[in-house]
Amino acid sequence: MKRLGILLAIVLLLGTLAAPARATDLQVAGKSALLMDIATGTVIYENNAHEKLAPASVTKVMTLLLIMEAIDSGRIRWEDTVTASEAAAAKGGSQIFLKAGETMSVSDMVKSIAVSSANDCACAMAEHIAGSETAFVEKMNARAAQLGMEDTHFVNCTGLDDGEDAASHLTSAYDIAVMSRELMKNHPDITKFTTIWMDTVRGGSFGLANTNKLVRFYPGATGLKTGFTSAAGYCLSATAQRDSFGLIAVVMGAATSQERFNSCKQMLDYGFASFCLAKPQLPAENTVRVKLGTATQVKAVPAESIELLIDKSQQSSITTEVTLQEELTAPISEGERLGMLVVKSGEHILAQVPMVAESAVTRLSFWDIFAKVLGRITMAAPA
Repeated sequence: MKRLGILLAIVLLLGTLAAPARATDLQVAGKSALLMDIATGTVIYENNAHEKLAPASVTKVMTLLLIMEAIDSGRIRWEDTVTASEAAAAKGGSQIFLKAGETMSVSDMVKSIAVSSANDCACAMAEHIAGSETAFVEKMNARAAQLGMEDTHFVNCTGLDDGEDAASHLTSAYDIAVMSRELMKNHPDITKFTTIWMDTVRGGSFGLANTNKLVRFYPGATGLKTGFTSAAGYCLSATAQRDSFGLIAVVMGAATSQERFNSCKQMLDYGFASFCLAKPQLPAENTVRVKLGTATQVKAVPAESIELLIDKSQQSSITTEVTLQEELTAPISEGERLGMLVVKSGEHILAQVPMVAESAVTRLSFWDIFAKVLGRITMAAPA
């Protein structure tokens, strides 16, 4: 029952976060669009966000996510050498013209993918991690399922639409935002590459120029990935951060390159102008007295980290109220519910989160209690 109570409270919190003010007056170009907060995953604006569409090279957000997960888990290293296969060298579209048998570090491969959308490097990295592009694509689809990307089916690691089954390579603006959030939130090192405007590989002999113009021209831009084919149109997953507030703007199927940049800029401008993150401050003392325990009190902490996406107009009116049980009898389990934290803006409840025990407190044994009583009697006896 205690776990059920915690789960119900967290569900209430998530429901609260999922309903910010809507940007009903935004007119964003493209077949679909979405604006999401990175910290909480809250959708701030959406238009046709679940339509399954061709993503072109925005596909490589998932490719980069799997690469970063392999690096962060230690399965591969930045300095590892990757050898280009004939299949990788034969990839068309955006590329750095790898030759079969050419070697390059993981770091330069990732740079080429993130900055210049290199299809040949994406294929080479897929083969390096999974043995073949086909096996890597299986991993892409499995990861998409884990993330709840129900609109997505990948058939390659590049987004190229010239294969026999390319018509089934589909995702949505919402799913692109989900995988973009996973990449940016949990693998921040990727921004070392996604924020590069111009750079080189091959010892300086081959130049790279970022296909995402917002990296240079939009304040706070952190990435992320452009895409274009004649079938997909112009697509973009654009990320930006100001202070600790990060946003993802996605546009799919825009008519021109400038249209996709303008649309994402418009959504990002709206998000930064209208919203902010609030981290409610807790009272200094949050403890509950404990009877018959190895400790006389236990500290109460929120069941999860609290970050709220709020309208900027609410910023000065945020208050917190903590209600705790006065006393408990040991044993107490770590994570046991001790009370409730309520976050308000004026009289409007923004979130309710359980307060739980930071650590376990075991019960005193019979001999522990006997020793304590004996000690008190001894101290009270006259000399």
